[in-house]
Amino acid sequence: MHRLVIAACLTVLLLAAGITASAQSSNTVYDFLRNDVGARAAAMAGSFVTVTDDPNALFYNPASLGTLQSAKGSVGFFKHLLDINAGYISYGQSFEDIGEFAAGAIYTNYGSFTETDAVGNTIGSFTASDLAIDLGYANTLDQNLYYGVGVKVIYSSIAGYTSSGLAGDFGLLYVMPDNKMTIGASIRNAGRQLSTYLGTREDLPLDFTVGGSIVPKGLPLLLNVGFHKLNESADKFWDRFAPFTVGGEFTASKAVFLRFGYDNEARKDLRVGTTTGLEGFSGGIGIIVSDYRFDYSLSALGVIGNLHRISVSSNF
Repeated sequence: MHRLVIAACLTVLLLAAGITASAQSSNTVYDFLRNDVGARAAAMAGSFVTVTDDPNALFYNPASLGTLQSAKGSVGFFKHLLDINAGYISYGQSFEDIGEFAAGAIYTNYGSFTETDAVGNTIGSFTASDLAIDLGYANTLDQNLYYGVGVKVIYSSIAGYTSSGLAGDFGLLYVMPDNKMTIGASIRNAGRQLSTYLGTREDLPLDFTVGGSIVPKGLPLLLNVGFHKLNESADKFWDRFAPFTVGGEFTASKAVFLRFGYDNEARKDLRVGTTTGLEGFSGGIGIIVSDYRFDYSLSALGVIGNLHRISVSSNF
């Protein structure tokens, strides 16, 4: 068993090494794929690669779909800055002797913009939007060891110009129920543009993430940590681990969950001068009513503002 776990982890690391070896541009297309999906994940700062029994694992680590205990669905709304609105829908279900399947979609609508000519005269308006449709599959390699794959079709439009892309996800998840620990890894958005906006091909926002979860003995608390963008180059070795997130979910009662999160990269990027605030921090609450779970999250962007998300999930 341990040999299989080690072999699986080595496979992921080798895949990551191969991906890292190919240089990636600092500018990427379809960056909406980096946005957190769902209020629960956002409240924990996107530290979600090892979260189990949640259909939104489709967007973080498809291997986690293998832990679904029943058919589950989720839908949510994301209020961004200005007039930008976004949302998602997801559904996952197990099929006996076949595995777990999930489907979902995420969209972003950037609103309407004023169109001007070269000298600044208003000549009309234009819109912009993004959409990704995601399919995922998970199964077991061995007891408590899951693998998952996903494929997503991407479509984007702005001012009459369009672009489409195709990407794949791959993940592993190892659950240690006796120790209440979970470790996982995922490679997301590995693919390419099928059609470009103006003939210039751009890289997709590739992300190699490794993380772990633990429930401390005697505490009703789930703690998660994730190291993101491990495929991206850095000047110093330890700088590769700077984009990390920490999240927690405290079970206040059978029906109430309190959540918090910290995004180290966001903390650094959003800081203005020497002024420090709550940028990079997030929090939220989940409430179960009958067969439904209602989630809310707030992510602080410092002086820029705050992001609000709401989600509704249910078993079927």
